[in-house]
Amino acid sequence: MDKQIVVIVKGIILHQDKVLILKRSENDRINPGKWEFVGGKINFGEKLEDALMREVKEEASIDIVIDEVLYATNYRTSPVRNDVVIVYKCRALNDKVTLSKEHTAFKWADEEELRKYLYKELVEDLESYDVFNKIFS
Repeated sequence: MDKQIVVIVKGIILHQDKVLILKRSENDRINPGKWEFVGGKINFGEKLEDALMREVKEEASIDIVIDEVLYATNYRTSPVRNDVVIVYKCRALNDKVTLSKEHTAFKWADEEELRKYLYKELVEDLESYDVFNKIFS
């Protein structure tokens, strides 16, 4: 099997000092039942910001304004796959979320709730890149 690098964009979407997180379906292949930020893979030839706006629309049915890149990281998700993740700070134009079938719940979370709901490795990334201070100060 060929080795693969997958580029993923994620949005830390703020609305009234809270961040949108989604709970993945229990049947999902990647991180089943875990809470995460909105986003997904870019399509070939797609601009990063266009991919993020498309993913947010598909997964949560809201419109956003993208402010800035907060951090980028990578994970080895299998022996033949490496994911590169670019995380943006965004603002929601409204808070009327409608979920896709990919997710089963959503929450507008403050910092304490993010630390409680998000999986450990993601919280460690947020701390490592000083994201909590960048989004809540």
